[in-house]
Amino acid sequence: MRTLNDYFLTAKITDISTAGSTFVAVPDGGKIVKILTSIKNAITTADAALTFEIGGTAVTGGAITVTQSGSAAGDVDTATPTAANRVEEGGAIEMITDGGSSTACECVVTFVIRR
Repeated sequence: MRTLNDYFLTAKITDISTAGSTFVAVPDGGKIVKILTSIKNAITTADAALTFEIGGTAVTGGAITVTQSGSAAGDVDTATPTAANRVEEGGAIEMITDGGSSTACECVVTFVIRR
């Protein structure tokens, strides 16, 4: 259940099948309590591993694996961070993909942040 203290920050990873990082600016401080991802199309060859960092420190419990087998447009994966999940106003969250999969695939990431 969401509270009035939660807000949602949405960002896009252009291609989870290409290794790299994308950053999203944080408009208000709080703790990341959930991370959700949704892909635009199926990926092939292997799973795509997504991790998230704040100031170079990995968000504990924040890793997401987008499974290749049976993947399809609209698939949703989630993670529930447990530590190292505090974000500050004016900071950034780094979204990292290992590029393990093939087939270009856009991924939308939503962070639930509790003030």
